[in-house]
Amino acid sequence: MTDDQSSIDPRPKSWIDKIAQVFSDEPTDTKSLLEVLRNAEQDQVLDADALSIIEGALQVSNMQVRDIMIPRSQVVTVPAKLSPHEITDLVSKASHSRFPVIGENVDNVLGILLAKDLLPLILNGKTEKLDIKDIVRPATFVPESKRLNVLLKEFRETRQHMAIVIDEYGSVCGVITIEDVLEQIVGEIEDETDVDNEDFIKKFDDENHIVKALTPLDEFNDYFATDFSDQEFTTIGGLVLQQFGHIPERGETVNIGPFLITILNADNRQIKLIKVTSTLVDIRKKQS
Repeated sequence: MTDDQSSIDPRPKSWIDKIAQVFSDEPTDTKSLLEVLRNAEQDQVLDADALSIIEGALQVSNMQVRDIMIPRSQVVTVPAKLSPHEITDLVSKASHSRFPVIGENVDNVLGILLAKDLLPLILNGKTEKLDIKDIVRPATFVPESKRLNVLLKEFRETRQHMAIVIDEYGSVCGVITIEDVLEQIVGEIEDETDVDNEDFIKKFDDENHIVKALTPLDEFNDYFATDFSDQEFTTIGGLVLQQFGHIPERGETVNIGPFLITILNADNRQIKLIKVTSTLVDIRKKQS
């Protein structure tokens, strides 16, 4: 065997070997790291799904709770003063698994009610003497400025699935779940209770809405009383992408008509979530 032949490894390279080869020129920041990873995906070292997950994980480290929390106005709460029958009726209709239990007002959170804790009482006919305060779990409170990667670690360590989000004054401004954080990494997680069309647009406050990029333009127009043409694009994401002229990164903004569009979630292939900020006064309110 010649020296040239002995230097050739006949074994096929594993994916670890390929990754090591890709990183022969070490990236010095997140942007250069993403560039290396995207080149790896083009060279078929990584598949598109793996790249999307890695990008999502990197993105989470730069996002805060306020970016993805469920705003206060959309949180389904259980007032402690309700009768047992009213509580079971509310829980069954909402189809959620966790509910903040409140006292005099939404800022007075007494704990978290798990639907699974209520179910045995219903089955055994013990709800008539139910005091909701006896079965609530302790609530976890987090500031809206907390980084998502830090929160995810805390969720895992404490085995909590929901946290109450508070602002700098201690007022409740929303809730966040572990599913919300994981969706930023792996994409939308849907279950049998999700209804696609009802979740396209979520009101954050009077001027801001969180909108899925896959929202049909006709539905967007109907909600915001606009008249964007859907002849070339069928979704708001397509229209936003045209305005940018490239795949935007999180935090990039663009003006479209009377709106300021901010990218909340995107990967190297598509826009996923945007924030629509409007100065319009006459915005149609979506029926709950």
